[in-house]
Amino acid sequence: MTLKCGVQLWDGITIEDDVFIGPNATFTNDPFPRSKVYPQEFARTVIRKGASLGANCTVLPGLTIGTNAMVGAGAVVTRSVPANAIVVGNPAKIVGYVDARPVCHEQITAAGKVAAQTETMVKGVTLHTMNKFADLRGSLSVGNFGHAIPFKPVRYFMVYDVPTEEIRGEHAHRVCHQFLVAVKGLVHVVADDGIHRQEFILDKPTQGVYLPAMTWGIQYRYSPDAILMVFASHHYDATDYIRDYDEFRILTECAGSGRP
Repeated sequence: MTLKCGVQLWDGITIEDDVFIGPNATFTNDPFPRSKVYPQEFARTVIRKGASLGANCTVLPGLTIGTNAMVGAGAVVTRSVPANAIVVGNPAKIVGYVDARPVCHEQITAAGKVAAQTETMVKGVTLHTMNKFADLRGSLSVGNFGHAIPFKPVRYFMVYDVPTEEIRGEHAHRVCHQFLVAVKGLVHVVADDGIHRQEFILDKPTQGVYLPAMTWGIQYRYSPDAILMVFASHHYDATDYIRDYDEFRILTECAGSGRP
């Protein structure tokens, strides 16, 4: 852990290994402070392993700064920060994810060549370009399940009216596969296999991204008019969700090493 000068630390704060805290960062542990009045129990704030906090930032009580997250200098953190997220401003908002520079389909396909399916650096994640037919009557985009969309879905759902500052996803599925299409507007999608992380911009109804099981997925930076269509290979099952990134990393490392 690196702790620079002037950092304000109080009871109720847990700091894990390899954390960097810049000069004059301030933690608070009482959401309703009064002179000479002390709470029975201080709010618990946790700074997960590998996180970095910039100079002069302020962290409100009872929050968690996720593994490898980065807090910008001067930020005022009022909500918990997910693993690997980059937050800045007052109140702090997510502006990106560590090692995930946003790219569009054309930047990933070689020399701008449009391909039906394109591999990415994230294990099993592929980008898809569906067929498009356009004439004076309008445009039509189509994909066959089991071909352009690499599984036969049993469920779909749509996500819309998402405030731009809000984050969706932040979980992985144990067995469920998903295929995402921004049928209107623009959405940023982050895919993470526990080792590699990549961010994609979906801004056309002819583009889709396939997320296999055991892929950590995040959707954010929704445009005001965005509608995200998601096809799923399985019916809803709450036990299929992995919502803790540290648990996800452990499970993917176990899978990679052949351990149960």
